[in-house]
Amino acid sequence: MSHPALPNLTERLRELIALNSISAVIPEYDESNLPVIHLLAEWFSALGFRTEVVPVADFPGKANLIATLGQGDGGLVLSGHTDTVPCNPERWQSDPFTLTERDGRFYGLGTCDMKGFFSLVIEAVSHYLDQDFKQPLIVLATADEESSMCGARALAEQGALKGRYAVVGEPTSLRPIRMHKGIMMESIRLIGRAGHSSDPALGINAMDAMIPVMQELQALRLDLSQRYQNAHFAVQSPTLNLGCIHGGDNPNRICGSCELAFDLRTLPGMSNDDLRDEIRRRINPIAEQNRVSLEYEALFPGVDSFATEASSPLVQAAERLTGVSSEAVNYATEAPFLQKLGMETIVLGPGSIDQAHQPDEFLAADQIDPCVHILRQLIEDFCLAPARD
Repeated sequence: MSHPALPNLTERLRELIALNSISAVIPEYDESNLPVIHLLAEWFSALGFRTEVVPVADFPGKANLIATLGQGDGGLVLSGHTDTVPCNPERWQSDPFTLTERDGRFYGLGTCDMKGFFSLVIEAVSHYLDQDFKQPLIVLATADEESSMCGARALAEQGALKGRYAVVGEPTSLRPIRMHKGIMMESIRLIGRAGHSSDPALGINAMDAMIPVMQELQALRLDLSQRYQNAHFAVQSPTLNLGCIHGGDNPNRICGSCELAFDLRTLPGMSNDDLRDEIRRRINPIAEQNRVSLEYEALFPGVDSFATEASSPLVQAAERLTGVSSEAVNYATEAPFLQKLGMETIVLGPGSIDQAHQPDEFLAADQIDPCVHILRQLIEDFCLAPARD
């Protein structure tokens, strides 16, 4: 059932999809998420939630929403991001910003990743507005998950969000995810000295120096695969991908500068900061031996890996309600930031990750009722029932 003050589930989804909230590292594609945040705040306020719009420092036009029903610490957090990735409208069969229903699917940018989750949360909680919430229900809507993760990062730094259990509603086809890999994207730049290629003594070739750096990273990749294994993942070891390389400007010039960018996917129990320290220790001597200067930087702050114990009451409840065992995935979410706030966390939501970031993104209609049922049961277990010891 829907609250009479609000549009119905489909209309809510339609209004959310119509608001362009693309986040991107390229400024000309980046949009504010404030229209989505204010619309959600209006809806949750109408349901009786206390709503707080929290601007994200140093990110103009970006904000988080914290909507709370009930009092006290503990309780359940239902979390999602309000932004979408950029899209190519010419590759879509219909307008990405117009909700289109056909063949049992709702098409639109953000339907499954992941504005649709908020519409389903409202559908679930509307059933309990006259109930006594013994522990609070907190709905969290974040900024820029698809680019900087600045919204969740800011919340983790502020430490103000209270809750004992958290569900991140990313599209998992309603399968509970209790662990995922972390991600680092790093850059190594070597600076030598350009000169005429006819005489190597006239310069210092940065590209020549990059070769042993790449070999050292390949050796690190092998070392990490031997040191760390986790059988829960389809790819059971950490991965290190040498993604792109740029250097020099002409065949007859000694390469004066060369830059390599790579990504590293970490397993639970690994530290991104420790890995950065290890990489520096391994490549600094190479730069010195080759007489090049070294600039090493993270291309973005990175996302830590995350894992919640299989014995967690939230994991066990999700497995019981979905009828499937919890899993591990290779992609990253905002879950580690909620975990840093002290919450037992899982990732569980409607729609398939296969549709995310793709033309003709859709949310299958047959995911909606099962998702609402799961959310209602979680609300009953973690908000309406007495607090667990």
